[in-house]
Amino acid sequence: MTEHTKTDGLPGLESPGLPPLAERARPRNERMNTAKVECNACPVLCQISEGRAGACDRYANQGGTLVRLDPVVLLRRTLEADEPVLVPFAGRAEDSAGSEAPAWSGDLLLADQVFVTGVGSSTTYPDYKPAPFIVGSQVQGVDMVTVVTEGIFSYCSFKVKIDTDRFLGAEQANVRCKGEVVGHVTTAEYGSQMLSLGGVHHLTGGSKKEGRITAEMMQALGNKQAVEFTIDGGSQIIIQAGRAPIVNGVEEQRMRVGCGSAAVGIFARQLFGLADEVVVVDDHITGVLTEHQAGRCLDMRPSGIQMLGRKSTPGRYFQVANPGTGWGGTDIADPLAIIEGWNAEVAWPGLRLLMTSTTGEHASWYVLDEDLRPVETEMPAEVRRIVERIGENCEPSLASVLFLAGAGGSLRAGVTENPVLLTRSIKQALVNVTCGGAPAYVWPGGGITVMADVLRMPDNSFGTVPTPAIVAPIEFSMRRSDYVALGGHGDQIRSLAEVLSRGAWHNEGAPQALQWQRQPDANPWPLGRPPLLG
Repeated sequence: MTEHTKTDGLPGLESPGLPPLAERARPRNERMNTAKVECNACPVLCQISEGRAGACDRYANQGGTLVRLDPVVLLRRTLEADEPVLVPFAGRAEDSAGSEAPAWSGDLLLADQVFVTGVGSSTTYPDYKPAPFIVGSQVQGVDMVTVVTEGIFSYCSFKVKIDTDRFLGAEQANVRCKGEVVGHVTTAEYGSQMLSLGGVHHLTGGSKKEGRITAEMMQALGNKQAVEFTIDGGSQIIIQAGRAPIVNGVEEQRMRVGCGSAAVGIFARQLFGLADEVVVVDDHITGVLTEHQAGRCLDMRPSGIQMLGRKSTPGRYFQVANPGTGWGGTDIADPLAIIEGWNAEVAWPGLRLLMTSTTGEHASWYVLDEDLRPVETEMPAEVRRIVERIGENCEPSLASVLFLAGAGGSLRAGVTENPVLLTRSIKQALVNVTCGGAPAYVWPGGGITVMADVLRMPDNSFGTVPTPAIVAPIEFSMRRSDYVALGGHGDQIRSLAEVLSRGAWHNEGAPQALQWQRQPDANPWPLGRPPLLG
């Protein structure tokens, strides 16, 4: 546990530029029970009784001292499962599995092997004072600085990509969690349905219950837990980052290889000679092989098929059926329902027809009888193999969760006294922004709007405060010279060795729990990306 003892500072430990403690005392008309301690890590200002935790469950009163309940997460470039975990702080420490770790051996870790993340680092909200950790290190001969904090974000959301053709809900339809509106369906992308969840209007613009449920949902979703949603006029879904979505109680298996037109083009040559007509059913573009450019290039004989829907270009049909959870993301269970008929002057008895969905999960084989009526028969093995290949080319259906947040407000004051210089330095690629050590994409335009994949962030990276808002890690890494140039808190820079031995500046000498985690292979090392090291 991290002894926090008022985030505004400790007696005898004044940060440069702050007024004396006496000037920052509680107003005279505010009184607090002497058996309680106040936490000012957020504007709620919880007064916490002995043995109890605050409203956010992140801080507690232990023997009259405010302690942080979560460990600080440190990343190592290499950390084997049986490797001793080096713990410099005087208190308890954990390895990545949560087991008690051995005491520090006294060995200093190499700077280019250790990265202090914002997970568990605490915040100094409101950030009129330096961030908890301003770490100086040397990487490949370059003097570096990393500013580490937990941000309190009201302006934040999750963008969720769900790999499925199933109809989840109409665009702009409300998404609900426990009955409360927490987001909406947004524009679909190729092979995926998209949701926008959370955001400032749901956190703070509605009822207290809506804000509370939204915060709880965002914390769980960001921490890679499963969350159940319902969509107005649509489906019931369970979403968990990195797992297959569950739609109406059925786990999705495949993401389509392409739209109906694309599937026709991809597999036309393989189906040539085995089928006289192929229809790939799709909610977006249904493909018809003999009319399609691919069929024409193969000089295929027209089949005389007459399709429902609106013809786009030859062999490509829109709106053959309504959206749904059936064939190809439509509402049909019988694929013949989208065939209006056959041109008797063109079609012929014995014509071989393959109908398949964009994922190959649904497929049927028909032969026209003497009255030009399709009769379902057993699919030839050669055709079955191609349908299976369509399925083979479909990637596994997954739910992807991206954290999107505006790093504004007073958070920037924890980095520099002149926030606009931080913004400019980020846009000039002089500063590398990470979230728990994971790479963050910085949106163009004004402000510092970052986006990160929660799967690449450490476990339990997200918390909440009951304002309500989301708590998430953020780190700013740069050359020391660039940090000084942007007006950073240069007098608060401490070496990595000092940070590991003493903890956060507002927490020095206090017991502090640490958790070591190995840097995921998919993530670049936060201090090793150009142009930081040139």
